[in-house]
Amino acid sequence: MTVTHFSTAELAYLQTRLTRGCRVITPGDEDYDEARRAWNLAVDQYPALIIQAQTPSDVVESIRFAGDQRLSVAATGTGHGVIRNADEALLLHTSRLAGVRIDPTAQTAWVGAGTKWETVLKAAQMAGLAPLLGSSPDVGVVGYTLGGGFGWLGRKYGLATDSVNYFEVVTANGEHLRASAAESADLFWGLRGGGGNFGVVTGLEIRLYPVTTVYGGNLYYPVESAGKAFALFRQWIADAPDELTAAFTLMNFPPFPEVPDVFRGRSFAILRGCYCGPVEQGEALLRPWREWQTPLVDDFKAMPFAEVARISNDPIDPIPALTSGAWLSHLDDEIIEGLVQHVVPHHGPPALLFSEIRHAGGAIAAVDPSTTAYSHREARYSLQMVAVVPTPESHANAGHHITQLRRALTPHLHGGVYLNFLEGEEARERTPQGFSAEAYARLQKLKARYDPHNMFGHSFAIPPA
Repeated sequence: MTVTHFSTAELAYLQTRLTRGCRVITPGDEDYDEARRAWNLAVDQYPALIIQAQTPSDVVESIRFAGDQRLSVAATGTGHGVIRNADEALLLHTSRLAGVRIDPTAQTAWVGAGTKWETVLKAAQMAGLAPLLGSSPDVGVVGYTLGGGFGWLGRKYGLATDSVNYFEVVTANGEHLRASAAESADLFWGLRGGGGNFGVVTGLEIRLYPVTTVYGGNLYYPVESAGKAFALFRQWIADAPDELTAAFTLMNFPPFPEVPDVFRGRSFAILRGCYCGPVEQGEALLRPWREWQTPLVDDFKAMPFAEVARISNDPIDPIPALTSGAWLSHLDDEIIEGLVQHVVPHHGPPALLFSEIRHAGGAIAAVDPSTTAYSHREARYSLQMVAVVPTPESHANAGHHITQLRRALTPHLHGGVYLNFLEGEEARERTPQGFSAEAYARLQKLKARYDPHNMFGHSFAIPPA
């Protein structure tokens, strides 16, 4: 792949504008390959230039340099969530803009752009508070929040993006703004759900919640019981309290030596969830499941919210992955039949690692949909599909299975998508489905105001109006 090269004079001039310690990495440098790597190892990108910012002023100067050179800008804090490769772009690393300040009285946290949720979670729990992180604390705060952010406290406290008080963001003209309900309110609206389309976030302030102990975990059942387990799940969540966020999962564990014996090479139907009310009520809530059928594995229990990662056990180390998703309009038997047909292996190894249906609604749906760019709050059931794809052949095979599964579920699809569950070209192709028609049109007008030349076009596909 052809990569733009810069003269020694251009790079020297750029370095004078950056703070000491801010790294500028070019394709000829020894650490270029490491710096361009994403968390998803299926991503193979070749930036024209990589800058590892040390301060917000480095972000400002980097964006101004990109404007002078007519480069697009792709920002990354932790390497997650690549939508459009940073080929021929300026890849701006914000991982060194990390840090957390907790205000226990105000129940807020200021978070630097390069911070992972695990850092926020640890600091907040020491103050008896909890952030609205997702299933993995290893993910960066900013990218997750810009796309919405639906985690295990979602039905009780809403989306991560709903709990933002303000963003600190550098726009395409190199201006460092604060976007809140009172300042640059239009930008504040767009950043909450619109992704990284309008600038590079250098920090944000979020609200925290009084959660220290939850009742959470997994119940594993034989995959042959998936139909009956799904029917119970559908009935069980029909009148579930908002304190419960739950999911139904079909999981195929790989036959790797590091996988525990009880799971290795086997498939399961799994109930997983998190109840943030009194523990004894959580125990009572699980009683119908334990009375229906004794699980093969039962690890539901009271736990410190600091250990919430144990519910999903998402991988931490980088892997080559393919992920997709959709909102479901309802749950019925045809859905579980389709999932079993396309997710559970019948002949040979499985194409997908898992599929998961997560129950939404509650506090997510209670927010006025006009207050944020995030859309489809009325949707109640989110479907995610994930595959590990170490080779081009496995990538193509998994993509085929996902397409076939989506086709089989077409009568049951809501029509919208949760964009945080999409990556790569699919995320760009389906961006309009991530928003209501009104929100998407408003986002395009906002794009025309803040980024008319699409400098930040490596996020969701929102062309300027």
